[in-house]
Amino acid sequence: MTAPEPQPDRPPRTLRVAIVELTSTANPEVSLEQAHLRVEAAAAGGAQVVALPEAVPLLGSEGDKARLAQPVDGPWARAFSSWARSHGIHLLVGSIPERPEPPETRVHNTSLWFGPDGALAARYRKIHLFDADVGDGHGYAESRSTAPGDRAVLWDGPVGRWGLTICYDVRFPSLYRDLADAGAQVFAVPSAFTVPTGAAHWEVLLRARAIEHHAFVVAPAQSGDHGGGRKTWGHGMVVDPSGTVLAQTTPHAPVAWATLDLTA
Repeated sequence: MTAPEPQPDRPPRTLRVAIVELTSTANPEVSLEQAHLRVEAAAAGGAQVVALPEAVPLLGSEGDKARLAQPVDGPWARAFSSWARSHGIHLLVGSIPERPEPPETRVHNTSLWFGPDGALAARYRKIHLFDADVGDGHGYAESRSTAPGDRAVLWDGPVGRWGLTICYDVRFPSLYRDLADAGAQVFAVPSAFTVPTGAAHWEVLLRARAIEHHAFVVAPAQSGDHGGGRKTWGHGMVVDPSGTVLAQTTPHAPVAWATLDLTA
């Protein structure tokens, strides 16, 4: 009998992810302490990728963002880098207010991806800015302080190709079509959805983006009362390509885990 020829090793096609729900405020020190504790819990639960929502260190006024913004190699980023390195995880920081580079005077709303070695592996600047009146008594004019990004970003993650997006982007299907056409298998949608729009549209939009492009959606979310009249919906979700919700966070369970299987 002839022994079978050895088969080449195949890279793993499953990935354990965790989504984290936060209630960030205008106080970065308090916001980052909360985020760090939940990253530790997510990593302890076996996550290979931990995804944080939009506005991790700071969810305040447009003036707060402009005043406190930091560069992508500033103290906030160094803290995130150390978290990823110490836990040996990939860490998606949903966004920070990124200090602008001259001649731009407005900040960017920027996602950061850190690898297990602590290196900044990918950066995405939010393209679609949230200027809206949603009827909650708090006017939103993100473009006053924030400049839009000008390009879509794909990142070859530990498993699969990820399309990086932020919050309001989810209402623009053409962005996701372009990312899918370029090979995205997972969409990251870190968010801080308002309560009225979250109740009406959050789940249906996430499931639609998943179904349209047969992709996973990883969507951590801010929730609760952030001060200054700002409240967010929460209900972070992981959705599979069929539109099934695999995991969901709540204020009482602010970390949730799911396994993405990209074998098919």
